[in-house]
Amino acid sequence: MSAKIIDGKAVSDSIRAELRAEVARMKGTKGLVPGLAVIIVGNDPASRVYVDSKKRACAEIGIYSEEHALPEKTTQAELLNLIRKLNNDPKIHGILCQVPLPKHLDEKEVLNAIDPRKDVDGFHPVNVGKMMVGEKAFLPCTPHGVMELIKRTGIALQGKQAVVVGRSNIVGKPVAIMLLSENATVTICHSRTADLPGECRKADVLVVAVGKKEMVKGGWIKPGAVVIDVGVNREEGSKKLYGDVEYEAAKEVAGYITPVPGGVGPMTIAMLMKNTVEAANMGR
Repeated sequence: MSAKIIDGKAVSDSIRAELRAEVARMKGTKGLVPGLAVIIVGNDPASRVYVDSKKRACAEIGIYSEEHALPEKTTQAELLNLIRKLNNDPKIHGILCQVPLPKHLDEKEVLNAIDPRKDVDGFHPVNVGKMMVGEKAFLPCTPHGVMELIKRTGIALQGKQAVVVGRSNIVGKPVAIMLLSENATVTICHSRTADLPGECRKADVLVVAVGKKEMVKGGWIKPGAVVIDVGVNREEGSKKLYGDVEYEAAKEVAGYITPVPGGVGPMTIAMLMKNTVEAANMGR
């Protein structure tokens, strides 16, 4: 029997509808409009696509947004000065600096300069530390979206074996911490893992975020497992997108699986919008 498809677009649409109602309520009762500032430096095509889709989401939900498009040659001092201004701007509740930045800029210093109370991307060390010790914090958007998709399956994570393939600071590590906080037993796998297929076969819940086309094979999936594929890979010269999991084979074994595209992708922006609305509510 084929796996149930976890429709990230449908889940994202329902979250956006909830946020639209919440923003209307905030405007009506408090006169408060959540505000998001997006900084983009240079003209990376993928970054431009992401920024445009974030602007569209803001418009749809009723969030005030402003874009600060800076030239490639922007200096570190100029960028930090802009962030300081946005930190002190009362109409801005969330600040997002689109990465990657041009090579001459210090990404870590830039992200650390954002006020943790406006860090709606969830990358500031203060928010990462709070997440680590179980305090309320802005959660990074993609892992937060992954957790939301798992919850929507109705599977209780307590006591389940969860395997995360990938250990990046953006997805792998935070999603492992979030799974742990739901009382799953968590294994993190990576390029040095001795028996990756064997580890994957133990997983009741498998989250794959490595950025390699169809690296995890259908035969590595435990029957009935929940499979969350975070990967988005494109072959050169092709418009077709592939996940990190061999989808066609995996869906014949898994209980639940996310497609690529249409799985985790739409959730990232939905959770960014959610964090921005929460940031505005926290400020009042």
